[in-house]
Amino acid sequence: MITVTPYINNGSTRKAWDAFAAASRNGTFLFRRDFMEYHSDRFEDASLLIYDGNKLLGLLPANRSCRDATTVESHGGLTYGGLLLGDKATAMLTGKMLHAAAKYYLAQGYKQLVYKPTPYIYHRQPTEEPLYWLYRAGATLETRNVSTAVNLRNPLPLSELRGRKCRQAQNADLRIRSEKSEALADEDYPAYWDLLTETLEQRHGVRPVHSLQEIKQLKSLFPNEIKLYTAERDGALLAGVLCFDCGKVVHAQYIAAGTEARTCGALDLLFATLLEKYSNRAYFDFGISNEPETGRINEGLIFQKEGFGGHAVCYDRYIVSLESLVAATPK
Repeated sequence: MITVTPYINNGSTRKAWDAFAAASRNGTFLFRRDFMEYHSDRFEDASLLIYDGNKLLGLLPANRSCRDATTVESHGGLTYGGLLLGDKATAMLTGKMLHAAAKYYLAQGYKQLVYKPTPYIYHRQPTEEPLYWLYRAGATLETRNVSTAVNLRNPLPLSELRGRKCRQAQNADLRIRSEKSEALADEDYPAYWDLLTETLEQRHGVRPVHSLQEIKQLKSLFPNEIKLYTAERDGALLAGVLCFDCGKVVHAQYIAAGTEARTCGALDLLFATLLEKYSNRAYFDFGISNEPETGRINEGLIFQKEGFGGHAVCYDRYIVSLESLVAATPK
């Protein structure tokens, strides 16, 4: 019999959650409780553990919506969410798990579920069974953002422009630094965060999602997964990329480049270096290129990313009635 249990922050449940998330076929370190809870003051947790008897079958990272008390989100505080599944979860079993979760949320007074599936490139094995059940329940695709990813197992050549900018940067006496090989340390983060904040405000009218304090906290918790790379000249920081290393996929979480960096090709050389460094992985994900206010593609931004041999991966957000999900899924 399928049952659900709300997540309780104690030692044994936390250990079980983290172990299952790490072994799941579509989980990344973003689903570790240390990562999910760094902003727990802003998100009321509504996560579930789903069992068959005593056997843990799946996890649903979730929170009560900050805007609507009748909506539960998976997950409002993360880039993506959705049901985390083990290797033996079949399509029908996945449907039963969603059925049990939807019934539980209905009993708690929720009416709808916002579901942001983890993009397929992060899956260790194909894990799109929940999308079928969302379709059967009449879910609405509410938002679709476009990211750009390079297939590192079958990479395409750089565009002529990106290659030319890389050669220009190689002749500009730039130094590429990484935390591991070039001793970047905590004291380098404030300068990078200043550059990042200035870049985002000037070019996109937004600020970083994470504060400097939050990213340093996350860095202390995940030193092997969160890494900063910079391009410098004569000791001056010109550009930087903060990467989230998810194992199969390396994601460029934050990208910053000042005016000088754009003229000398510093960011181009930095990305070319990263594509070479992570050539043993499956994908390098540059992140979305949609403007936050309108949802429209920033043409200049996506053009730059596609120049490195990248193509589109969609980050989706669905919304579904919990009653409809119960009716559409097997008991």
